[in-house]
Amino acid sequence: MTEQKTNEEKINSILWETCSIFREYLNPEEYKNYIITFFFFKYICDVWKDKKKQYEEQFKNDKHCIKKYLEKEKLIIPTDYNYDFIYQKRDSNSIGKIINKVLFEIENRNKVLLDGVFCYLDFNSKKIRNDTLKNLIENFANLDLRPSQIDAEDTIGNVYRSFITRFVSAVGKKGGAFYTPREVSSLLAKLVIPEPGNRICDPACGTASLLLQVANEIEEEVSLYGQEINLNTCALAKMNVYLHGKNALIEQGHTLENPKFIENDNLMKFDIVVSNPPFSIKDWGFEKIKKDKFKRFHRGMPPKSTGDYAFITHIVETITEKNGRAAVLVPHGVLFRGAAEKEIRKKLITENLLSAVIGLPSNLLYGIGIPTAILVITKGKLDSNILFIDASQHYESKKSQHSLRPKDIKKIYWHFIERKTVERYSYLAKFEEIEENEFNLNIRRYVETFQEEKINTKEVQFQIQQIEEELTKTRNQIKTKLDELGKMQKY
Repeated sequence: MTEQKTNEEKINSILWETCSIFREYLNPEEYKNYIITFFFFKYICDVWKDKKKQYEEQFKNDKHCIKKYLEKEKLIIPTDYNYDFIYQKRDSNSIGKIINKVLFEIENRNKVLLDGVFCYLDFNSKKIRNDTLKNLIENFANLDLRPSQIDAEDTIGNVYRSFITRFVSAVGKKGGAFYTPREVSSLLAKLVIPEPGNRICDPACGTASLLLQVANEIEEEVSLYGQEINLNTCALAKMNVYLHGKNALIEQGHTLENPKFIENDNLMKFDIVVSNPPFSIKDWGFEKIKKDKFKRFHRGMPPKSTGDYAFITHIVETITEKNGRAAVLVPHGVLFRGAAEKEIRKKLITENLLSAVIGLPSNLLYGIGIPTAILVITKGKLDSNILFIDASQHYESKKSQHSLRPKDIKKIYWHFIERKTVERYSYLAKFEEIEENEFNLNIRRYVETFQEEKINTKEVQFQIQQIEEELTKTRNQIKTKLDELGKMQKY
């Protein structure tokens, strides 16, 4: 009988069963980190086990050759610091400490790949009972995650994405702060038109879902870079990249105050930047960045109370001068707010950096009900026109939020490539028109979506005639009744 391979359904079932173990005394935002981290730990241990077996068969148990090849692996599991060891110790009163020790040793042995992935979690926390950890260990022991036993190459990556998606749906706004829905990521990825060998960055990468979507747009290799301010989320991003079988440099830190990607003492330049940065944050580092050593804000300092243009400016300064391109999700206020933001917007337009403004439906992002827009930024443009697209009415309405359908994404992308005016959907505006509008990019100023109702005059005349005939008939009936009443009164 053929052994049944592990599939998405089985993994998802155990993951969600495991959630119930923690649900009694931890909130979803906390326990999701423990579950995902433990799942990742189990996976890398099973990958190592698979590789070891492969080399044992290949080299006929020649220990020297087996050791030599295992040490060349991208990720190494030290001897006696693996899942089987923890399983044997699952009844120990010190199981939390044992897990911490094992994860520390694995992270320490793989600093380049796993720096910060495990150390941010404490499995010996007073919040977590020993019996909970035992159940966690036993639950995942039922999963065989060896690549040779997984039913499809993309199963593990799909499971991770599915789990995170369900989690952010459950917690709403807090979860949406670090995850961009797949459909939105897909649209952003298409708009930047990635090419083989591109250097691609997301300066506010969250769990790296958007970054990975851009990489998936093409089959050839690209270089991926991401920075994330939140330590926990940064760890999730590193795990996500590994589980999807990609290579990426993910750094933790404040992108505006302390950008991590530096080259020759200057900001590293990227062919492509994609981002869903936090909307209109107040604490974006205004005071610390007044004297920016990278001179990013030569177009003007964004207002202290709103960081949208701080991220936009950073992105503009980090794309290559020749054909550098970026796609950034923004709130609509970015398109028309005045004062300092207007001056920055004016300079960006005057410098011919803006290629398109695309209006999206409301309620697309988790926990964010407002409509959003995409700014497509391009260096080395051949014309000074800006394309406006109003896609705000094209979506599928679901129970908790809206989503873009494949046909919606295809339509936006087609019009973006064609760069033509299409009634009630897109408008290719000349620089002079935008200047006349005082550099206001409000989409409704350019794309008229109101549709006048077409009136069939012949039909209206026919209806009027019918009404008049009915009115005449009713009047005659009333007159007849009145005449009859008059005759009765005479008698």
